[in-house]
Amino acid sequence: MDLHFTGATPAAEEKAAVDGVPLAAIGVRRRYLLPFLHAIQDRVGWISPGALNYVSRVLDVPPAEAFGVADFYGLFSTQQQPPAVAHVCDDIACKAKGADRLRAELQKAQGPEGSSKDGKSTWRRTPCLGLCERAPAALVRVAGERHSEQALAPASASDIRAALQGTQFTPPTLRASVPQMGQAGLTLLRRVGQVNPESLAEYRASGGSLALRRAFEMGPAAVVREMIESKLAGRGGAAFPCGQKWNSMLSAALPRYLICNADESEPGTFKDRVLMEGDPYALIESMIIAGFATGCEQGYLYIRGEYPLARRRLEHAIRECRTQFFLGNNILGSGTRFDIELHVGAGAYICGEETALMNSIEGKRGEPRNKPPLPTQVGLFGKPTIIQNVETLLNVLPIVTEGGKAFAAIGTEPSTGTKLFCLSGHVEKPGVYEVPFGATLRQLLDLAGGIAGSGKLQAVLIGGAAGAFLGPQDLDTPMTFEGTRAAGAALGSAVIMPFDDTVALREILIRIASFFRDESCGQCVPCRIGTVRQEEILQRLAAGKPLLSHATELVMLNEVGQAMRDASICGLGQTASSAIESALARFPVFPGEPSEANR
Repeated sequence: MDLHFTGATPAAEEKAAVDGVPLAAIGVRRRYLLPFLHAIQDRVGWISPGALNYVSRVLDVPPAEAFGVADFYGLFSTQQQPPAVAHVCDDIACKAKGADRLRAELQKAQGPEGSSKDGKSTWRRTPCLGLCERAPAALVRVAGERHSEQALAPASASDIRAALQGTQFTPPTLRASVPQMGQAGLTLLRRVGQVNPESLAEYRASGGSLALRRAFEMGPAAVVREMIESKLAGRGGAAFPCGQKWNSMLSAALPRYLICNADESEPGTFKDRVLMEGDPYALIESMIIAGFATGCEQGYLYIRGEYPLARRRLEHAIRECRTQFFLGNNILGSGTRFDIELHVGAGAYICGEETALMNSIEGKRGEPRNKPPLPTQVGLFGKPTIIQNVETLLNVLPIVTEGGKAFAAIGTEPSTGTKLFCLSGHVEKPGVYEVPFGATLRQLLDLAGGIAGSGKLQAVLIGGAAGAFLGPQDLDTPMTFEGTRAAGAALGSAVIMPFDDTVALREILIRIASFFRDESCGQCVPCRIGTVRQEEILQRLAAGKPLLSHATELVMLNEVGQAMRDASICGLGQTASSAIESALARFPVFPGEPSEANR
């Protein structure tokens, strides 16, 4: 391969950052591109042309491709910037809880977004940080030899300024994130806040490893049978039957890979973060069982870059599991081999899509692949790969210990087991809630203390930015896969975000459109152009300045949405108009729009 380099050379600290990343003796070297870029960004605060040249030489990657990767991700900067940066969330949950006011205070104290009064710090807007239950939120990253990053929520302007100057804050307890903490009857949340998440000994004393030992006794085929009997559907949004996916791997060629998708980036979603922060060993045990059952000896855990506390706890847990023979060769004396490699994302919503995630691990831009072939046929590094998200994997433990039939007896026929829901926005007690499938929207809102703010419900966003809006008349909708479909919505990532009557829904819709415009990877024309046109139409409607008429703009908006659904490569484009169209169908959002009752 011909590699063409510029004359730029790396600084000593950039070279040291790259050289400090340990490399495996075998494997695809390009997969270290993201870890190298993280190392440079953490050390210097941006990725210079000289640093890119050095990385490209080490990995034999064309410099143009390395730049394309670095420029793709939101947490990397290819332009020089101050070493300390506060990423301040302005997405829908934070917007409803004072993000606009927080930004105004920061602008007054720090200067406009992206500017720096002292050359040492700055601030920028960012999409959802997954801290919606404690909104408004910020992520503060300080580069240097002793790099630090911390999530602040609820964030204040004074705390952000202090963090930019190096002040370290104690992470809040998970009590604020799990209002049900300690209650009887919990399954996935039962250890969160009750067991030290940094102690393998405490985890095992609380029943940890029992499912793994049981799986070893049963054997791979029996574990897969229990998964099929459980009727567990994937919890990441697609709801694909997990047993069917696992069974398809049994005849696949070797080697096979397992990926845990922890790139939880859907606005309003934070359940996987809470599980990783509060029960990291359970996720590791679940991955071992999944690998054992499907014949995978290597697992990859891809966690979003905006979750520093979850990442630190998982890094610690993986290290401790290796030293205690819970990972590696001959796990617990069973003869089973399985290990986990942690990969950190860098700020790209699209990497939640399974094939984009695989590209990211491989050191490429996080762009989705065409399907077929499916990942179970041709996945990571071209090998058969099974991908599950965090919540899905944690359900493996009760299925193995209690049996698939017992699991299927909980919930409804199409929606089995318990489900985690992320409640934020205008509720009295925001947080993650676990209930058996079948609870209604009204029951979940009541469980969270009812509507906050003015106390008058205007609308509820279900499933996140890619979901749909429901109204007060829809409160008896069962929060199941089939119940939400019947209501014209989708369960998605189990976001439940109510808005009181003081919120201007047009601003929320414009923010959703802006989110998809920004997060589109740009690979396919329908999504790349459609998300831009969608936002432009909404902006014109909000300003009361339609091109021809209000009705014509709505027709064009629907046509753009249909084109994206029909022709986009992946789910981002296919769902980018879902919430917007559902809101326009149910509520009089823009000036001059007739109400639903008059249609």
